[in-house]
Amino acid sequence: MSVEQIITDKLSQAFAPVHLEVVNESNRHHVPPNSETHFKVVVVSDQFNEQRLLARHRLVNQALADELANGVHALSINVYTETEWQALDEVPKTPNCKG
Repeated sequence: MSVEQIITDKLSQAFAPVHLEVVNESNRHHVPPNSETHFKVVVVSDQFNEQRLLARHRLVNQALADELANGVHALSINVYTETEWQALDEVPKTPNCKG
């Protein structure tokens, strides 16, 4: 199973999201072709209601602790409540790799 699919499954199980995006951005970095080391996630869940941003990030990091300890080098985390998501114009773009 791909790392992208594992991340998708774990975030789906942990947060029952109303919206979930898992984007492999490894190709934007200096890594071998077909790498799975850099990801962007967008998670919209009612579980984030009344949680500060830092607490939300910690929850995502906990859910993906094994992946972060074993090969995922970078994780861009975008977490929203459903209300925040509906009010959002666009998800922030991940900056380009400088290396």
